[in-house]
Amino acid sequence: MKFKNHISLGSIADLIKGKVLGNPDALVTGINEIHMVESGDITFVDHPKYYQKALNSDASFVIINKEMEAPEGKSLIFTRDPFSDYVHLTKHFRPFEASDKLISSKSKIGQNSIIQPGVFIGNNVVVGDNVIIHPGVVIYDHCIIGDNVIIHANTVIGSDAFYFKRYPDNFSKMESCGRVIIKDNVEIGAGCTIDKGVSGDTVIGEGTKFDNHIHIGHDTVIGKNCLLAAKVGIAGVVTIEDDVIIWGQVGVNKDLTIGKGAVVLAQSGIGMDLKPGVTYFGSPATEAREKMRELIAMKRIPEIIRKL
Repeated sequence: MKFKNHISLGSIADLIKGKVLGNPDALVTGINEIHMVESGDITFVDHPKYYQKALNSDASFVIINKEMEAPEGKSLIFTRDPFSDYVHLTKHFRPFEASDKLISSKSKIGQNSIIQPGVFIGNNVVVGDNVIIHPGVVIYDHCIIGDNVIIHANTVIGSDAFYFKRYPDNFSKMESCGRVIIKDNVEIGAGCTIDKGVSGDTVIGEGTKFDNHIHIGHDTVIGKNCLLAAKVGIAGVVTIEDDVIIWGQVGVNKDLTIGKGAVVLAQSGIGMDLKPGVTYFGSPATEAREKMRELIAMKRIPEIIRKL
């Protein structure tokens, strides 16, 4: 999430009662979770295992629970609980804003767009031209819908990321301040759910088509002209390149890339990156022809045992 106005690091430290390690006058341009950081962003790290990843990232500022000299070109804020302090900043800079009507007066609806009865459109939503939104659709604050988009009944766009930190006796919620961006000529089936980014964007690329009952996790980016069949579930921070086809009931683990033009056959489980232009099947998914040969060989095992 980018700030409307740049904010000094010292001012942010004051908000979370932290100690600046570096230049307090440096200007922070946005807040971002580690997967999505850019130069000028502030992020957080609270485990030694990930210190170097955060300190070597594109983030200019890091909230950290260890006092150290700031790396060249970066400044730090030391606090005891960076996760909670990051959540505090999220709530401060993007507080929850209640709506008092189905279609917020702060939203923008393009020309010739049709909004059916029972649709909820939140604050600061932008809907493009020639869009059709069917009954029961919910679009959370700050989402952007392109031109010529069709969204079928009871789909939810922009719900919070499924992201929790485990403490000894509970789970603490990572508050989401990101968006969903749906590009032009996309069609979303009935009963789909698309989570907003934690602090960046979940993106559905131009011309992509969804069947019914599909879930897309936070910060996932889907390319152009992809086809997803019913009951596909995609975790957070997944990159799906252009022209990918994913058939029904496929599950995709987090932090993966599916290469351009790949095809994933029904009921497969994706646990690693997939190469472009290859057809995959199985769980864990492998190249489809290889998997089919494995299945044929497995069928022969009882016969082989009987002959021993």
